Amino acid sequence: MFVKVCGLSTPESVREAVDAGADAVGFVLTASPREVSPEQVRILLPLVPAGVHAVGVFRNETAADAVAAAKAAGLNWVQLHGHRTADDVKTVHDAGMRLIRAVTMGASQEEFADLGEEMFLVDAAVPGSGESWDYASVRTKGIDGREWLLAGGLEPGNVAFAATAAGAWGVDVSSGVEASRGVKDLAKIRAFVHAAKTAGP
Repeated sequence: MFVKVCGLSTPESVREAVDAGADAVGFVLTASPREVSPEQVRILLPLVPAGVHAVGVFRNETAADAVAAAKAAGLNWVQLHGHRTADDVKTVHDAGMRLIRAVTMGASQEEFADLGEEMFLVDAAVPGSGESWDYASVRTKGIDGREWLLAGGLEPGNVAFAATAAGAWGVDVSSGVEASRGVKDLAKIRAFVHAAKTAGP
């Protein structure tokens, strides 16, 4: 099971995620309680070893602006939320970067098509709510066989069930491993990664 821990902002949380066995760490470079600056990311990046993907997360920015900010932060992975097009994917790839394209369960069926992104992410219909949802409903979207991450309402106690119900290739967590909004709980990070890693291949 591929595991991404998102919304990291301190050396302690980055170290904990990496030491626990996370495959990717996410830095939010858009308006959010978890927002960090490119300068902050550059300070944290040396804590991320080779083989662990460091991802810049964006929501309303254009693909070009996201690429520019990710480059300023020293990142080579971009995660784009919202309605995106094949041209957006091309913009990221032309910059020599790799892409996680994120949609919500409320998106149109067309948005679940493969546009050539390296990974795909399916979030709750209301992202950021922190509430669990009908994870098995993802199976109706026709994304089996792709490298895709399940997100939304995941926490250490439900990640194994949710990933199995959805048939997920990987999982992504942020609020589910927090002590308070935007503040990570190190024990929850470790528990989440362990639960996810023991849930499947």
